[in-house]
Amino acid sequence: MLRCGPRGLARRLGGSALPLNLQRRPGRAHTGSDGGRRGPQQRARGPAPEVAGARPSAAAGSMARRLQARGAGARGAPAAPPAPPAAAAARPLLRWDEVPDDFVECFILSGYRRLPCTAQECLASVLQPTNETLNFWTHFLPLLLFLSRFGRLLFLSGRDVPFHHPWLLPLWCYASGVLLTLAMSCTAHVFSCLSLRLRAAFFYLDYASISYYGFGSTVAYYYYLLPGLSLLDARVMTPYVQQRLGWHVDCTRLIAAYRALVLPVAFVLAVACTVACCKSRTDWCAYPFALRTFVFVMPLSMACPIMLESWLFDLRGENPTLFLHFYRRYFWLVVAAFFNVSKIPERIQPGLFDIIGHSHQLFHVFTFLSIYDQVHYVEDGLRQFLKAPPAAPTFGGTVGYMLLLVLCLGLVIRKFLSGAEFGTKKSACS
Repeated sequence: MLRCGPRGLARRLGGSALPLNLQRRPGRAHTGSDGGRRGPQQRARGPAPEVAGARPSAAAGSMARRLQARGAGARGAPAAPPAPPAAAAARPLLRWDEVPDDFVECFILSGYRRLPCTAQECLASVLQPTNETLNFWTHFLPLLLFLSRFGRLLFLSGRDVPFHHPWLLPLWCYASGVLLTLAMSCTAHVFSCLSLRLRAAFFYLDYASISYYGFGSTVAYYYYLLPGLSLLDARVMTPYVQQRLGWHVDCTRLIAAYRALVLPVAFVLAVACTVACCKSRTDWCAYPFALRTFVFVMPLSMACPIMLESWLFDLRGENPTLFLHFYRRYFWLVVAAFFNVSKIPERIQPGLFDIIGHSHQLFHVFTFLSIYDQVHYVEDGLRQFLKAPPAAPTFGGTVGYMLLLVLCLGLVIRKFLSGAEFGTKKSACS
C-alpha cells in the first residue's frame, strides 16, 4: 500500500468530493527501530481529520496520555500497568494522524493499529476490522488453495513420476515461488506494526519473494512451455523467415543464444527489481508504487516468446489452453496494476473504503486471479512435457539457480536494513 505524509494526504484529500477539515500536525520526533522515541520530548498531536457524518476523534491530549501509558512516558508520570490480553485486543483503532508517518496510507483515514503491537495482537487483528485485515485474507485463502493444488500435483497426481524426479524440478521451483510470495505478503501485512524496523524488513522480504516468484515462473516456462513453441524451433523458423521476409538466415544460432541467455537475464532482472523496490522506500522516490509496478513488469518480458508465437503462428488452434489462460492472466495483471497505481476507489471517496474495498485489496484479488490462470497453463505444459521430455532438467539449472537467487536477495535486504534510517521518510501521494 502507498505511504504518504500528512502534507501529501491533506493536499490530495483537499480536492476530493468528501468534505474534510485537515489540519497539519506539529513536527514529531523520529522514532527508533523499536517504535520508541529517540528523544525525551513527547510528540505533539494535532486534531484528527473531521469527516462529514463521522464522530470527531479523541483530543490530542488523550492521545498523548495513551502514548505515555505505553511506556514512552514523560518524567515524573508513572507508567500505567500493562493491560491484560483481552483488553489489549480490544484497544480502539487509530486514525491517520495518530500513527507515525511511515504507517499512513494515502486516502486511508482510519483502521490503523497501534505501534508497537505484540505478535499476539498482530495475530488477533486478522479477525478485527482493521485496514490490513482483508489484505491478509485476500492472499491467505489463495495460499491455502495453491498449497492444496501443488500438493496434489507433486504427491497425489497418480502418475508414475515420483515427486523427486528431475522432470519435476521446475515445478518445485515454480510452486515454491507462488507459495513464498503469498506467504510473505500475508506475513508483511499482519506483522507490519511490530516496529518500524521490522515493518521495513517484512516489506523488503515481500519484494524479494515477488522477484523469487518471477524467476521461478521463468524456470517453469523455460522447461515446460518454450520447447513446444514453433518460434524456438530452428527447423520451423528458418524456412518461415525465408518465405515471409526473404532473408536467408539460419536461425539455429540465434535460438541457441536465446536459450542460453533466458535464465541468466531473468536472474539479473530479479535482483535488480528487488534493489529498485527496496530503494523506493527511501526519500529519493516520489512515486514508489508506480516504480514498483513498473519494475515488476520487467520480468514479464520473459514470456514474450509466447506472445510472439500467438502473433506469428496459430497458437489458439494448436494450444487453446495456453492461449486462453495466458492472455487472461495478462488481463488480470493490467487490472491489478491499474488499482495499485491509481488508488481507486479510496482516492474518489477517502474514508469510505478504509476497511473493505480499497485498492490494495483489489490488487491482491486480481493478482491471485492472474496466478490462478498461470498455474493452469503451467500444469498443461507439464503434461505435454511428460509425454515426450526433450531433456531432463538439471539440479544446477533449476534448484541451484533458486538457491543462488535466495543468497543474492538476502544480501540485498541485509544491505538496505543496515544502512536505512527508519521513521524519517515523508513521501507524497502518487
